[in-house]
Amino acid sequence: MERKKASDFPQELLDLFDGYVHGRQDRRDFLASIQKFAVGGVTAAMLLEQLKPNYAWANQVADDDKRLVLDRMTVPSPQGNGSISGYLARPKTAAKLPVVLVIHENRGLNKYIEDVTRRLALANFVAFAPDGLTSKGGYPGDDEKGGVLFTQVDAPKMQEDFIAAAKWLKGRDDSTGKLGVIGFCFGGTSTNNLAVRLGSEMAAGVPFYGRQPAEADVAKIKAPINAQYAELDTGITSGWAAYDAALTKAGVAHEGHIYKAANHGFHNDTTPRYDEAAAKEAWGHAINWFEKYLRTGAAT
Repeated sequence: MERKKASDFPQELLDLFDGYVHGRQDRRDFLASIQKFAVGGVTAAMLLEQLKPNYAWANQVADDDKRLVLDRMTVPSPQGNGSISGYLARPKTAAKLPVVLVIHENRGLNKYIEDVTRRLALANFVAFAPDGLTSKGGYPGDDEKGGVLFTQVDAPKMQEDFIAAAKWLKGRDDSTGKLGVIGFCFGGTSTNNLAVRLGSEMAAGVPFYGRQPAEADVAKIKAPINAQYAELDTGITSGWAAYDAALTKAGVAHEGHIYKAANHGFHNDTTPRYDEAAAKEAWGHAINWFEKYLRTGAAT
Protein backbone atom coordinates (compact mmCIF):
# COMPACT_ATOMS: atom_id res chain seq x y z
CA MET A 1 0.00 0.00 0.00
CA GLU A 2 1.22 3.49 -0.86
CA ARG A 3 2.36 5.32 2.24
CA LYS A 4 0.13 8.30 3.00
CA LYS A 5 0.89 11.41 5.03
CA ALA A 6 -1.39 13.44 7.27
CA SER A 7 -1.34 16.18 4.64
CA ASP A 8 -3.03 13.77 2.21
CA PHE A 9 -6.22 13.89 4.31
CA PRO A 10 -8.54 16.67 5.49
CA GLN A 11 -7.92 17.49 9.16
CA GLU A 12 -11.59 16.82 9.93
CA LEU A 13 -11.14 13.26 8.67
CA LEU A 14 -8.05 12.78 10.84
CA ASP A 15 -9.97 14.13 13.84
CA LEU A 16 -12.83 11.71 13.18
CA PHE A 17 -10.35 8.85 12.93
CA ASP A 18 -8.86 9.90 16.28
CA GLY A 19 -12.35 9.68 17.77
CA TYR A 20 -12.80 6.22 16.29
CA VAL A 21 -9.53 4.81 17.66
CA HIS A 22 -10.38 6.25 21.08
CA GLY A 23 -13.77 4.55 21.14
CA ARG A 24 -15.98 7.59 20.63
CA GLN A 25 -17.55 5.94 17.56
CA ASP A 26 -17.99 2.34 16.53
CA ARG A 27 -16.90 1.17 13.10
CA ARG A 28 -20.32 1.54 11.49
CA ASP A 29 -20.83 5.11 12.76
CA PHE A 30 -17.28 6.07 11.80
CA LEU A 31 -17.69 4.83 8.25
CA ALA A 32 -20.98 6.71 7.98
CA SER A 33 -19.39 9.91 9.30
CA ILE A 34 -16.55 9.84 6.76
CA GLN A 35 -18.74 9.00 3.80
CA LYS A 36 -18.63 12.64 2.67
CA PHE A 37 -14.88 12.28 2.09
CA ALA A 38 -15.33 9.20 -0.11
CA VAL A 39 -15.01 10.72 -3.57
CA GLY A 40 -13.36 9.87 -6.86
CA GLY A 41 -13.96 6.14 -6.59
CA VAL A 42 -12.59 5.94 -3.03
CA THR A 43 -15.01 4.34 -0.56
CA ALA A 44 -15.25 4.99 3.17
CA ALA A 45 -13.86 1.50 3.79
CA MET A 46 -10.88 2.30 1.57
CA LEU A 47 -10.23 5.48 3.54
CA LEU A 48 -10.21 3.49 6.77
CA GLU A 49 -7.67 1.08 5.30
CA GLN A 50 -5.44 4.01 4.36
CA LEU A 51 -5.64 5.42 7.89
CA LYS A 52 -5.04 2.16 9.75
CA PRO A 53 -1.55 1.04 10.83
CA ASN A 54 0.64 -0.78 8.35
CA TYR A 55 3.08 -2.73 10.51
CA ALA A 56 5.38 -3.47 7.61
CA TRP A 57 6.61 0.08 8.22
CA ALA A 58 7.37 -0.52 11.93
CA ASN A 59 10.76 -2.07 11.48
CA GLN A 60 13.45 0.48 12.26
CA VAL A 61 15.26 -2.29 14.15
CA ALA A 62 14.96 -5.82 12.78
CA ASP A 63 13.27 -8.36 15.03
CA ASP A 64 16.30 -10.63 14.69
CA ASP A 65 18.96 -7.94 15.23
CA LYS A 66 22.10 -9.80 16.31
CA ARG A 67 23.17 -6.97 18.61
CA LEU A 68 20.21 -7.64 20.88
CA VAL A 69 18.85 -10.34 23.15
CA LEU A 70 15.07 -10.60 22.61
CA ASP A 71 12.64 -12.65 24.65
CA ARG A 72 9.01 -13.13 25.71
CA MET A 73 8.53 -13.01 29.46
CA THR A 74 5.63 -13.49 31.87
CA VAL A 75 5.58 -11.54 35.12
CA PRO A 76 3.48 -12.39 38.21
CA SER A 77 0.85 -9.77 39.03
CA PRO A 78 -1.06 -10.91 42.14
CA GLN A 79 -2.80 -7.53 42.60
CA GLY A 80 -3.75 -7.38 38.93
CA ASN A 81 -4.89 -10.06 36.51
CA GLY A 82 -2.59 -12.73 37.96
CA SER A 83 0.19 -12.28 35.43
CA ILE A 84 1.23 -10.12 32.51
CA SER A 85 3.30 -11.15 29.52
CA GLY A 86 5.55 -8.90 27.49
CA TYR A 87 8.48 -8.37 25.18
CA LEU A 88 12.01 -7.90 26.53
CA ALA A 89 14.89 -6.38 24.60
CA ARG A 90 18.42 -5.73 25.84
CA PRO A 91 21.83 -5.31 24.27
CA LYS A 92 24.28 -8.21 24.31
CA THR A 93 26.33 -7.14 27.30
CA ALA A 94 27.04 -8.51 30.72
CA ALA A 95 26.92 -5.04 32.26
CA LYS A 96 24.06 -3.90 34.42
CA LEU A 97 21.97 -1.25 32.68
CA PRO A 98 19.15 1.18 33.43
CA VAL A 99 15.72 -0.21 32.59
CA VAL A 100 12.76 1.30 30.72
CA LEU A 101 9.15 0.12 30.79
CA VAL A 102 7.35 0.72 27.48
CA ILE A 103 3.56 1.08 27.65
CA HIS A 104 1.50 0.64 24.51
CA GLU A 105 -1.46 2.52 23.07
CA ASN A 106 -5.04 1.32 23.58
CA ARG A 107 -4.54 -1.59 21.19
CA GLY A 108 -2.08 -3.84 23.01
CA LEU A 109 1.49 -4.89 22.32
CA ASN A 110 1.69 -4.43 18.55
CA LYS A 111 4.67 -4.44 16.20
CA TYR A 112 5.24 -0.70 16.55
CA ILE A 113 5.66 -0.96 20.32
CA GLU A 114 7.94 -3.98 19.92
CA ASP A 115 10.10 -1.94 17.57
CA VAL A 116 10.22 0.96 20.04
CA THR A 117 11.38 -1.53 22.67
CA ARG A 118 14.23 -2.67 20.40
CA ARG A 119 15.16 0.96 19.70
CA LEU A 120 15.61 1.51 23.44
CA ALA A 121 17.76 -1.62 23.69
CA LEU A 122 20.00 -0.28 20.93
CA ALA A 123 20.31 2.89 23.01
CA ASN A 124 21.79 0.65 25.73
CA PHE A 125 18.81 0.16 28.03
CA VAL A 126 17.03 -2.99 29.14
CA ALA A 127 13.49 -2.43 27.85
CA PHE A 128 10.31 -4.35 28.59
CA ALA A 129 6.92 -3.81 26.95
CA PRO A 130 4.09 -5.50 28.86
CA ASP A 131 0.90 -6.47 27.04
CA GLY A 132 -2.14 -5.14 28.86
CA LEU A 133 -4.30 -7.58 26.90
CA THR A 134 -2.63 -10.62 28.48
CA SER A 135 -5.76 -11.49 30.46
CA LYS A 136 -7.73 -11.61 27.19
CA GLY A 137 -5.24 -13.80 25.36
CA GLY A 138 -2.83 -11.04 24.37
CA TYR A 139 -2.64 -8.69 21.40
CA PRO A 140 -4.59 -10.47 18.63
CA GLY A 141 -2.45 -9.27 15.71
CA ASP A 142 -5.01 -6.70 14.55
CA ASP A 143 -5.48 -3.25 16.05
CA GLU A 144 -9.26 -3.12 15.63
CA LYS A 145 -9.67 -6.46 17.36
CA GLY A 146 -7.19 -5.30 19.99
CA GLY A 147 -9.30 -2.20 20.57
CA VAL A 148 -12.36 -4.35 21.23
CA LEU A 149 -10.46 -6.55 23.69
CA PHE A 150 -9.09 -3.45 25.38
CA THR A 151 -12.58 -2.41 26.48
CA GLN A 152 -13.08 -5.82 28.11
CA VAL A 153 -10.03 -5.70 30.41
CA ASP A 154 -10.49 -4.67 34.04
CA ALA A 155 -8.80 -1.24 33.82
CA PRO A 156 -7.66 -0.92 37.47
CA LYS A 157 -6.22 -4.43 37.35
CA MET A 158 -4.39 -3.59 34.12
CA GLN A 159 -2.72 -0.68 35.90
CA GLU A 160 -1.70 -3.07 38.68
CA ASP A 161 -0.22 -5.31 35.99
CA PHE A 162 1.92 -2.39 34.78
CA ILE A 163 3.01 -1.67 38.36
CA ALA A 164 4.02 -5.32 38.76
CA ALA A 165 5.92 -5.24 35.46
CA ALA A 166 7.74 -2.05 36.48
CA LYS A 167 8.83 -3.46 39.84
CA TRP A 168 9.91 -6.75 38.25
CA LEU A 169 11.94 -4.90 35.62
CA LYS A 170 13.56 -2.61 38.18
CA GLY A 171 14.56 -5.62 40.31
CA ARG A 172 16.11 -7.75 37.55
CA ASP A 173 19.68 -8.94 37.99
CA ASP A 174 20.76 -6.99 34.89
CA SER A 175 19.18 -3.76 36.18
CA THR A 176 21.05 -0.93 37.87
CA GLY A 177 17.85 -0.19 39.78
CA LYS A 178 17.17 2.98 37.77
CA LEU A 179 13.69 2.74 36.21
CA GLY A 180 12.30 4.89 33.42
CA VAL A 181 8.82 4.68 31.90
CA ILE A 182 7.75 5.73 28.41
CA GLY A 183 4.28 5.39 26.93
CA PHE A 184 2.15 6.45 24.00
CA CYS A 185 -1.48 7.63 24.04
CA PHE A 186 -3.06 5.33 26.68
CA GLY A 187 0.52 4.48 27.54
CA GLY A 188 1.32 8.16 28.00
CA THR A 189 -1.57 8.44 30.45
CA SER A 190 -0.32 5.30 32.18
CA THR A 191 3.20 6.75 32.38
CA ASN A 192 1.79 9.71 34.29
CA ASN A 193 -0.26 7.37 36.49
CA LEU A 194 2.79 5.23 37.29
CA ALA A 195 4.73 8.35 38.22
CA VAL A 196 2.01 9.04 40.79
CA ARG A 197 1.86 5.45 42.04
CA LEU A 198 5.57 4.66 42.13
CA GLY A 199 6.84 7.91 43.58
CA SER A 200 10.59 7.71 44.19
CA GLU A 201 10.76 4.15 42.80
CA MET A 202 10.55 5.68 39.31
CA ALA A 203 13.53 7.73 38.15
CA ALA A 204 12.20 9.31 34.91
CA GLY A 205 9.07 9.41 32.78
CA VAL A 206 8.40 10.34 29.16
CA PRO A 207 4.66 10.41 28.36
CA PHE A 208 3.70 10.89 24.71
CA TYR A 209 0.31 12.61 24.30
CA GLY A 210 -0.94 11.23 27.60
CA ARG A 211 -3.68 12.65 29.77
CA GLN A 212 -2.44 14.39 32.86
CA PRO A 213 -3.08 13.20 36.43
CA ALA A 214 -5.35 15.07 38.81
CA GLU A 215 -3.68 18.13 40.32
CA ALA A 216 -3.95 16.65 43.82
CA ASP A 217 -1.96 13.60 42.69
CA VAL A 218 0.90 15.52 41.11
CA ALA A 219 2.43 16.13 44.55
CA LYS A 220 3.09 12.36 44.74
CA ILE A 221 5.31 12.46 41.64
CA LYS A 222 9.07 12.33 42.24
CA ALA A 223 10.27 11.25 38.78
CA PRO A 224 11.37 13.98 36.34
CA ILE A 225 8.80 14.20 33.53
CA ASN A 226 9.47 15.07 29.88
CA ALA A 227 6.07 15.32 28.16
CA GLN A 228 5.52 15.22 24.40
CA TYR A 229 2.38 16.71 22.83
CA ALA A 230 0.86 17.38 19.41
CA GLU A 231 -0.44 20.86 18.68
CA LEU A 232 -3.53 19.55 16.86
CA ASP A 233 -4.35 17.11 19.67
CA THR A 234 -6.12 19.89 21.55
CA GLY A 235 -8.17 17.71 23.91
CA ILE A 236 -5.02 16.36 25.55
CA THR A 237 -2.50 19.12 24.90
CA SER A 238 -4.76 21.71 26.53
CA GLY A 239 -4.10 20.02 29.87
CA TRP A 240 -0.37 20.70 29.75
CA ALA A 241 -0.47 24.23 31.20
CA ALA A 242 -2.09 23.06 34.44
CA TYR A 243 0.21 20.02 34.64
CA ASP A 244 3.24 22.24 34.08
CA ALA A 245 2.14 24.51 36.92
CA ALA A 246 1.41 21.58 39.25
CA LEU A 247 4.81 19.97 38.56
CA THR A 248 6.51 23.29 39.22
CA LYS A 249 4.64 23.66 42.50
CA ALA A 250 5.64 20.10 43.47
CA GLY A 251 9.30 20.83 42.70
CA VAL A 252 9.50 18.11 40.03
CA ALA A 253 12.03 18.58 37.22
CA HIS A 254 10.11 18.62 33.97
CA GLU A 255 9.85 19.74 30.36
CA GLY A 256 6.97 19.90 27.93
CA HIS A 257 7.26 19.93 24.14
CA ILE A 258 4.39 20.75 21.79
CA TYR A 259 5.04 19.98 18.11
CA LYS A 260 3.48 22.39 15.66
CA ALA A 261 0.94 21.02 13.18
CA ALA A 262 1.41 17.50 14.58
CA ASN A 263 -1.48 15.10 15.22
CA HIS A 264 -2.07 12.73 18.10
CA GLY A 265 0.00 9.61 17.42
CA PHE A 266 2.73 11.51 15.58
CA HIS A 267 5.45 9.14 16.81
CA ASN A 268 3.75 6.01 15.46
CA ASP A 269 5.48 5.45 12.13
CA THR A 270 2.89 2.93 10.90
CA THR A 271 0.08 5.44 10.27
CA PRO A 272 -0.38 8.60 8.17
CA ARG A 273 -0.42 10.67 11.35
CA TYR A 274 3.31 10.01 11.71
CA ASP A 275 5.32 13.24 11.63
CA GLU A 276 8.95 12.38 10.99
CA ALA A 277 10.45 15.65 12.22
CA ALA A 278 8.36 15.73 15.40
CA ALA A 279 8.94 12.03 16.05
CA LYS A 280 12.71 12.33 15.74
CA GLU A 281 12.87 15.42 17.94
CA ALA A 282 10.63 13.85 20.58
CA TRP A 283 12.65 10.63 20.56
CA GLY A 284 15.80 12.67 21.05
CA HIS A 285 14.24 14.31 24.09
CA ALA A 286 13.27 10.89 25.45
CA ILE A 287 16.73 9.37 25.08
CA ASN A 288 18.45 12.46 26.48
CA TRP A 289 16.09 12.46 29.47
CA PHE A 290 16.79 8.81 30.22
CA GLU A 291 20.51 9.35 29.80
CA LYS A 292 20.38 12.24 32.26
CA TYR A 293 18.22 10.68 34.95
CA LEU A 294 18.87 6.94 34.56
CA ARG A 295 22.49 6.80 33.44
CA THR A 296 24.29 9.68 35.06
CA GLY A 297 22.57 9.54 38.44
CA ALA A 298 21.20 13.08 38.29
CA ALA A 299 19.21 13.93 41.37
CA THR A 300 15.45 13.58 41.12
